[in-house]
Amino acid sequence: MDLQTLRFPKGLPSSSQMAGTRISIRSTGYLPLSPFLPSCSGEYVGLTGARLDGADMLACGLATHYLPSTRLTALEAELCRVDSSDPTVVSAILDAYTQNPHLKQQSAYHRQVYMIISLFLSIVPEFAEYLLPCQSFTHSKLDVIDRCFSGRTVEEIIAALEREASDDWISTTIRALKKASPASLKISLRSIREGRLQGVGQCLSREYRMVCHVLKGDISKDFVEGCRAILIDKDKNPKWEPWRLEEMKDRMVEQYFKRVEEEEDLKLPARKKLPALAMAKL
Repeated sequence: MDLQTLRFPKGLPSSSQMAGTRISIRSTGYLPLSPFLPSCSGEYVGLTGARLDGADMLACGLATHYLPSTRLTALEAELCRVDSSDPTVVSAILDAYTQNPHLKQQSAYHRQVYMIISLFLSIVPEFAEYLLPCQSFTHSKLDVIDRCFSGRTVEEIIAALEREASDDWISTTIRALKKASPASLKISLRSIREGRLQGVGQCLSREYRMVCHVLKGDISKDFVEGCRAILIDKDKNPKWEPWRLEEMKDRMVEQYFKRVEEEEDLKLPARKKLPALAMAKL
């Protein structure tokens, strides 16, 4: 896709997918963002590593601007000419270059499309046979995410998905969860849930502790095993330890959130107060 998504003030590629629980734990700094996604989308994306394209990121609030990559050079040149520290000036330039993307039909963030279709059919019901398939898909996918990923535990989430009427998307989601590291799934779910009550700085500090424990391998060596299976030997058959979700006890999960011995906690600089128009959900 020849598009680019921007978050003020840094550019991001137009699609985002995390190796995450396939290796062991989020390896690209995504987990602190998960709590800021709407409804239970944070759990869905955070646990399955589902792909978000630029339109998805804009729709869910992780991005503020979206533009064709062909315009990036011109945008960069204009930004370099700015002689002001006023973020409203920069935002005005970004607004002039951005465009409204179209969500794909299979996007999980198609709620607005569903609402528009429902309104249209209430006025012109004779078009129902043509539009109901699209309406059903966009509505049911969001509902399944909210219904199933609101489960208290990973086990409850998987059980809820298995009770749903099976289709390709649900089957793929279940396989992704069952193939992932049990340790990573459980600590990721806890981190996402805690993050909803915290700011992004606290989320980053918590993830730093988690990553330190993961790299030390003092609780589980899944990170090393995941790298071997996915990146080195590429047999895509990791031997997780523990192997089953029920073997990953709460006391083991708790260890990932404790301060690492001989390691300082992450210290972040004070954040400047920017106007709302210069900020995404973060």
